[in-house]
Amino acid sequence: MGTTDPTRSTRQTYHKKQLEIQAERVDDLDHSAAHDWEALPDWARKAYDLGNILFLSGGVEVRTLEGVMRGDRADWIIQGLQGEIYPCKPDIFAATYDPVTADSTP
Repeated sequence: MGTTDPTRSTRQTYHKKQLEIQAERVDDLDHSAAHDWEALPDWARKAYDLGNILFLSGGVEVRTLEGVMRGDRADWIIQGLQGEIYPCKPDIFAATYDPVTADSTP
C-alpha cells in the first residue's frame, strides 16, 4: 500500500467557517442612492466609484469575479472578505446568514 498524498482532496463533508460579511438589500441601496447618497455604506459608494455597481430601475448590476450579475430589488448585495461584491437571492441569504448581535460576536 502506498502513502496518502496530503495534497489530494478526499470526499468529505464541510461547513462554512464562521465569518462576518457586510450586506444590504438592493431596495435599500437603491433608495439611498436616489435620495441620500451619504446614507450608502462606504463599501457600496466605493464599489460605485470603481464602476463595480450600477444602479438601475428595479435593481442593480454588479461586476463580480464571475462577470456582470443583476441584483433585483429583493436581493442582497454582499461584500465578501476580500472586498468583492456579489448579489444573493433572499432565500439563499436567509439560509446562509444570521444577523450579528452583540451577544453573537466571537
